[in-house]
Amino acid sequence: MNIAIFGGSFDPPHLGHDMIVKEALKSLNINKLIIIPTFLSPFKSEFGAPPNLRLQWCRSLWENLSPKIIVSDYEASQNRAVASIDSVSYFKNKFNASRIYLIIGADQLKNLDKWHKFDELRELVSFVVACRDGIKIDENLQKLDINVKISSSKIKSELNFKHIPTAILDSVEKFYKDKNAK
Repeated sequence: MNIAIFGGSFDPPHLGHDMIVKEALKSLNINKLIIIPTFLSPFKSEFGAPPNLRLQWCRSLWENLSPKIIVSDYEASQNRAVASIDSVSYFKNKFNASRIYLIIGADQLKNLDKWHKFDELRELVSFVVACRDGIKIDENLQKLDINVKISSSKIKSELNFKHIPTAILDSVEKFYKDKNAK
């Protein structure tokens, strides 16, 4: 079985994430696309929206898009930051996966070697890079043919929600505006 894993904070999920999901379904030879919102990124000290709310947003957006999609609470339910290698190992065993694609944004490339057990991780997965902000991607890496110019951090800091999918717009806008008002 071939699986793709797309993890992230999804804080909040935006149209760039949506493009990645749709392009992965279209261009990767996979049986399952597993979307995994983090509890907390190992590279961050806090989250904006709580894990269960981000999980709910992801499920609203993608769970019914394709029978290939699983929106998993694996990391959110751990109540701690989970390294990618742990999630990859978990889903490799769960699905007896023969091929695993790990989808990352181009912005992650500069720190990839700092990921927990990176050498072991790169033996287990084929990295698939979502083009972003014109960042140069090594020709040896597989790319998703999109160019995302959207950032969850920017959405939160500017409280500009034009890049939030309609299905979750009201909930996302209310959450971050209420949080910002405190």
